[in-house]
Formats: sequence, structure tokens, C-alpha cells
Amino acid sequence: MIERISVIGVPVDICRPEDLETEVQEMLAKPGTKQIIFLSVWNLLKARRKGDFAETVKNADLILPVSKSIIKGARFLKKNVPSRYNPFDAVIQILSILEDHYKSLFMLGSNKKTLQKAERNIRETYRNLHIVGRYVGYYPKSMENDIVQAIFKSQASLVLVSDGIKEKDCWAYRRRNRFSSSIFLYYKDAFGIFSERVKRVNPKTFEKGKEVWVEIGHNPFKIFLIFPYMWYKIILLWYRLFKKGK
Repeated sequence: MIERISVIGVPVDICRPEDLETEVQEMLAKPGTKQIIFLSVWNLLKARRKGDFAETVKNADLILPVSKSIIKGARFLKKNVPSRYNPFDAVIQILSILEDHYKSLFMLGSNKKTLQKAERNIRETYRNLHIVGRYVGYYPKSMENDIVQAIFKSQASLVLVSDGIKEKDCWAYRRRNRFSSSIFLYYKDAFGIFSERVKRVNPKTFEKGKEVWVEIGHNPFKIFLIFPYMWYKIILLWYRLFKKGK
């Protein structure tokens, strides 16, 4: 049984890795569109504003924190502390759970070459996981109805969404009434890593919470993330002093 807490007004789930299989199975048993979200500290700040992303997070079935700052924030606010997930490790764990139960996967995103190689590697690794469809990202608007229909008809257990989908987590939420029973999960680097085009963040770097420096190395302008991070610290202090229990 997971516990949902609030960190500066944004929901975050406490789901231990050993409980993830049970949670995924329960989600699969429920009808309708379900969604798992990997929540970074930057997205947590974004979810505090009104809009589709805030609604997407609020209505998600499982919200897994991926930033060490969220864990520290929960501890600072004297909340029960959630488990932090490495996104790619979590994807691997979820695919393994689906394979163990002979479930299915639909792949959406990336370019043709990357998607094809990712599919080959996933098929070789998860032999009991049935891939029921795929479609590239960066698609023209005219193709969207065909993609939605393909996902609906496939009744995939999981729709794994990667780069090339402009709306990211919001893509599934905005179309939630057009699907039947799938779980949707967006992770930008999923197919890039599976295709060996994108290098994984070193697990030790991730464990230390230093993965932002890798991002800055790829894009120096991300150094300006220091400003929203400092704002996050100020909001935490405000909640600690004046909004106890919220």
C-alpha cells in the first residue's frame, strides 16, 4: 500500500521498490488510462502552478520522486520520506514485472533508427514481453488519430513514451478518454539508452544527487537552474515555518 504525501503542495508517493510490483499489478487491474510520473524537483516546482501539468501530476496513479532534493525536502518538512528512483532503473524494473506476467508494451517516441534498435534490444532482453506496436516521435499532427487508435486497439499493458513527444507527461493525460486500459510512462531518454545512443548517468553520480552537473555539461545554460533551486529552498522554509501539517 503506497502513501501519498505533499511536498510544498505537490503530491509525491511513498512506494518502496519491493512494493512496486504489487502497485503495477493493481494498476493493470484497473480500467481506463493510468499514468506513472517521474517527478524531478524542477517538475515539482512546475506542478505548483495551475495548468495541464499540475492536473496531470495531481491525477497520476503513481508519482515517483527522482530528485534527491525532493527526498531532502520531505525530510525537512518532517514528512514520511519517500524512496527515490533512478528513472532508467525503474523502467527496467517495470518491464521485468510486465515480462514476468506476460504483459505487453507499446513504444512511442524517438526517431525511426533509434526506435528500431531499442525495440530489438528490448525484445532480446525481455523475451516474454509482447511488443504490440510502435510509432516514432516528431510525427505530423495529421498522424495523431492513427497513433491514438493504434494504442487503443493494442490494449497495451504499458505505453512507454520517450523523446520526440512534445507534450511529454501531458500527452497521455490530455487524451486519457481515448484509451482503454493502458499505463502510460514518459521518460525522455528511455529509447536513447535502450538503443545505446544515449549514455546512462553513472549510478554513483545519481546516488549522490549530482546528475544535474551532467546536464550542465551537455547544456551550460542549465547553470541557471540554481535560481529555481534556491526558490525551492525558500518555499520549503516557508512551509516549515508557517504551513505545518500541509
